[in-house]
Amino acid sequence: MPPQPPRLPVLPYRKPTRGRDYWILDDVLPNVDEVRARCLAKGEDEWTKGYPYTQESWPGLRTMPGLEPGELARVERLVRKETGAPKLWLETAPGGGTLNHNCVQVVGKDEGEPRPHTDSRALCRYAAVLYLSPNIPKDCGTSFYRQSLPGGVLGGNMVQAPHTNLVEALGTRYVAPDAFTEDVRVPQRYNRLLLYKANIMHSATGYWGSDLEDKRMTAVFFWMA
Repeated sequence: MPPQPPRLPVLPYRKPTRGRDYWILDDVLPNVDEVRARCLAKGEDEWTKGYPYTQESWPGLRTMPGLEPGELARVERLVRKETGAPKLWLETAPGGGTLNHNCVQVVGKDEGEPRPHTDSRALCRYAAVLYLSPNIPKDCGTSFYRQSLPGGVLGGNMVQAPHTNLVEALGTRYVAPDAFTEDVRVPQRYNRLLLYKANIMHSATGYWGSDLEDKRMTAVFFWMA
């Protein structure tokens, strides 16, 4: 009989609810076409390569910074308004580590797959993704996930103290492919900002395209508040 995978801890669950756990803001940037064109015009040496081009675990291409200061300030004003947070800031880990804030990511259909995760509670309270692809399917947005336990039982979706991320909460980085199930799906839409509480399990729903112009392009943000 093959060895059974270890039984994972059951996380707390809260149904992702719009206006409480996530917010959808459409038509965020008046110059979104300019932002996209600026990204597409970058030279090869301005992109950092992930999988499958290097041994990195993250997929596709990345470049920073994505938005210019005035554009980022507009996004942050909207985030403060939606969440009621009086202040947003970027947190630095004791060792000097940070998250890839204001980073543009471009990932094709053969470069990645959904990977449910949470962002570090030690480094951010809110995260957001700005969709920068005008012509890809709506199912290339973002999904929230929850645990799928043996026997068809559904588990939770949140990481809480004392843990800072999903790996800590589960006690392992390695879980079965069917350990999570999709719970809520937010469609991709050009110039849409999806803002969410960073401790809720989430992932890109899917990726698209084979050329820079038609791959899934997003900008991602991480704020402490």
